[in-house]
Amino acid sequence: MLLRGRRKLLPPHIEISTESGPLRIRLRPDPRAKRYLLRLPADASGPVMTVPKNADLKRAERFALAHVDWLLERMDQRPDPVAMAPGDIIPLRGEDHLICPTGKLRGLVRQVACSDPDRLGVPDASGAALPELHVPGEAEHVPRKLTTWLKAQARKDLEQAVSFHAQRLGKPYAAISVRDTRSRWGSCASNGRLSFSWRLILAPPEILDYVAAHEVAHLAEMNHSDRFWAVCEELAPHTRTARKWLKDNGVRLHGYG
Repeated sequence: MLLRGRRKLLPPHIEISTESGPLRIRLRPDPRAKRYLLRLPADASGPVMTVPKNADLKRAERFALAHVDWLLERMDQRPDPVAMAPGDIIPLRGEDHLICPTGKLRGLVRQVACSDPDRLGVPDASGAALPELHVPGEAEHVPRKLTTWLKAQARKDLEQAVSFHAQRLGKPYAAISVRDTRSRWGSCASNGRLSFSWRLILAPPEILDYVAAHEVAHLAEMNHSDRFWAVCEELAPHTRTARKWLKDNGVRLHGYG
């Protein structure tokens, strides 16, 4: 009797030929997956294909080739990353700000209006000068110092929003953490610990408020059932518009820092 050979293990990635050169796609086996799925993570690590149990390499390659035009189009739409260096413009609570070094080694990051009334500054779409973020320290340290300040601002806003929604719901939470995540905006653990992306401080306040309400709603419903969404919309009536805003603008926010 002939024994059937074992299925070959999938490689960590495949390469697809395109007009601009080879395109590497990471393979991510998932025994729970029912089908092949292509996605473009927000962390700029490159495209990923989720493959189901007993996936076939040839089939994975055919799936990638069939969707390569879609993938390249999405990659072209990705905005260039913003390092948050002096002269860059970043949103803060939904409003664009110009990053300005103070030229001083000491001091705190400050949010100010256009600092010099004798100059126009960098104008926004309406022609008005942009507000500014004044950051101390040498130029190469500006991104790090600004990120630390933004995380503190995010924590302050999130603690206020979470406390408000948790009190309304009558459900206590254990702790709040603010992290450098790009795969999700927030999470709620079974022990009541809530975690959020610091980049929420870049979004308009109502978007941060929605994400806070979303995670607080999980304290009552640890799922995404109809009951969960009913709780979420009770806490944040703007849930639907906020979800659409994140879908349309989330990738752009992930490009900062």
